[in-house]
Amino acid sequence: MRIVLDAMGSDKQPVPDVAGAVQAAREHGDTIILVGDEAIIKQELTKHNTASLNLEIVHASELVLMTDKPSDVLKGKPDSSMHVGMKLVKAGDADAFVTAGNTGAALAIAMLRGLGRIHGVKRPALGVTFPIAERPFLIDGGANADCKAENLLQFGIMGSLYVERVMGVSNPRVALLSNGEENGKGNSLVRESFELLAQSDLNFIGNIESKEFVAGQADVTVTDGFTGNVMMKTVEATARYIKNSLTHEIKSGVKTSVGGLLAKSAFERVSNKLNPDHVGGAPLLGV
Repeated sequence: MRIVLDAMGSDKQPVPDVAGAVQAAREHGDTIILVGDEAIIKQELTKHNTASLNLEIVHASELVLMTDKPSDVLKGKPDSSMHVGMKLVKAGDADAFVTAGNTGAALAIAMLRGLGRIHGVKRPALGVTFPIAERPFLIDGGANADCKAENLLQFGIMGSLYVERVMGVSNPRVALLSNGEENGKGNSLVRESFELLAQSDLNFIGNIESKEFVAGQADVTVTDGFTGNVMMKTVEATARYIKNSLTHEIKSGVKTSVGGLLAKSAFERVSNKLNPDHVGGAPLLGV
């Protein structure tokens, strides 16, 4: 595969972006195309052993900032690393585009400049696989703050297809995130979406609450991007809080410190499973 990586995407670009490209090229052997300021990327690559790795650089003169408004990026930064990278995919010169950058800008460019939407899809959505036992899939994870019932129906269809084809789950259970399991619960968007999902060909199992989502009682959980993003960040923050609290308590006495040392590897494995820096990737479905 030929995978485009936005080398100017992360908060500390291009340091982790380049390091990730080198690691991916070394572990998988695919061609990684780094897009961004060529001089800066080349300088960063000198810190790594890149012998025999399939790495390419494509220059892009402009940078999308996290503070940029998507509309401003669309009009004002046509040579950004996001624009250039997605155009490579659209032209057939690459198979995928990866960025750690501005989500709103990535969505806008993908829809209106870079890739376009799949025919019939009104709004693409972020699908997030939670790194817990049952690996539940949440869609939308933050691409669309304001949604209509029709959008949530399409999120359910895209999520179901993704989980079936990519994750290998046969006939995925699709649920709607709500503040109660009973039919009729939720706000007007949830109630309207419930009716559409219930009439669809999906394996729709009804409403679930956030606690059932975490317990893995559905394979795909549908929600609007505002709720999904709040839920995702709340779970991340809760996991971080529990980790910090455990660390504090373990270090509070001699006995607990000794026990903590014995269980250190187990704590680290659990921590890594819930660390968004390790498992934070999400596909933008519908483009």
